[in-house]
Amino acid sequence: MRKLKSTLAKQVDKEERALREMLSSNIRKYRHRRGLSQFSLAAKADLSTNFIADIEAGNTWVSSMTLIKLAKAFEIEVFELLRPDKTDVPLGIDEEESRIGSLVEQFSLDLTAVLREAVEKAVERGRLEGEK
Repeated sequence: MRKLKSTLAKQVDKEERALREMLSSNIRKYRHRRGLSQFSLAAKADLSTNFIADIEAGNTWVSSMTLIKLAKAFEIEVFELLRPDKTDVPLGIDEEESRIGSLVEQFSLDLTAVLREAVEKAVERGRLEGEK
């Protein structure tokens, strides 16, 4: 019976470590993805910077209230913080709007360059035809 309890305790410890690592990794990913420092995340989540650093280092576990605060700061659901192998973190609304704005801006620049080139070619053709 003792051996079973010891084995169970080791398994629980192992799973808790894995969950803590997953949480710390996801928090780091969300924070970097949104361009937040630990200080700015702490301010958004109403937590201390040292606590954010400890969570990211996997040195501490968090309460359900802390998970809720972090999820709200990232504009995501709580379960996203505990999701394994989360390589493509969904964008928040502000980040999605910013990304769309960047794409539109790049498209406008590309379109402007194409139009400028077409106008220059048309002007050049007009000059050549006028010289004939």
